[in-house]
Amino acid sequence: MLKSLVMSLALPRDEYMVQLARRQIQLRELGWQVYQRKRPVVIVFEGWDAAGKGGAIRRITEKMDPRGFTVWPISAPEGEDKTRHYLYRFWRRLPPRGQIAIFDRSWYGRVLVERVEGFCTEAEWRRAYKEINSFERQLTDFGAILAKFWIHITRDEQLRRFRERQRTGYKAWKLTAEDWRNRAKWAAYEQAVEEMVLKTSTLRAPWHLIEGNDKYHARVKVLSTLVKTLSDELGYEPADPLERK
Repeated sequence: MLKSLVMSLALPRDEYMVQLARRQIQLRELGWQVYQRKRPVVIVFEGWDAAGKGGAIRRITEKMDPRGFTVWPISAPEGEDKTRHYLYRFWRRLPPRGQIAIFDRSWYGRVLVERVEGFCTEAEWRRAYKEINSFERQLTDFGAILAKFWIHITRDEQLRRFRERQRTGYKAWKLTAEDWRNRAKWAAYEQAVEEMVLKTSTLRAPWHLIEGNDKYHARVKVLSTLVKTLSDELGYEPADPLERK
């Protein structure tokens, strides 16, 4: 599935600025509808290191009411979270009705990094596909709106971004030894991603694959997909702020 993506897709900066403004205004309007209708929203971001997950999240939240959302950056479990079922720390971070929770990495770590790095047994990560589908079905049955994004970049583009981070002082903190170790296992991660998408993309909670080599294209596609998902779920079509009246 990943190999079927057209990674050359790109968006000129002037068009990007227009589309970004349009979608951000629509998302702000939809965020108000989420609050009024008391629907919980869960947005999941997964992707390669340096794929642009943080940048996409910033563009989603930039114009939204800060009281209406929470961003959860997920790293390795610590403290009490390490002693419980891996889904425990996500259950307690789920949003109340009328709020939005954005997960920068998520429960899919069980079938990605934990699988590849050997942090769980094969039986555990194989069982996780069923557990995750059940978990997400419970969320949507409750009335939650669930949107899942995988931001994909090529191996060459990742290397370019890693080197750019090394050269740029204010970006250097983003690059760690772990990023380089993960890169060395690209083939294993790619296999894990393919299986994850195949086994956990359901009618109620489909994966949205985003071509991320061009950040402008990726951000606009994420925002456009989110606008459509929320519009369909809420039965509400936000006005186009750039449409002539």
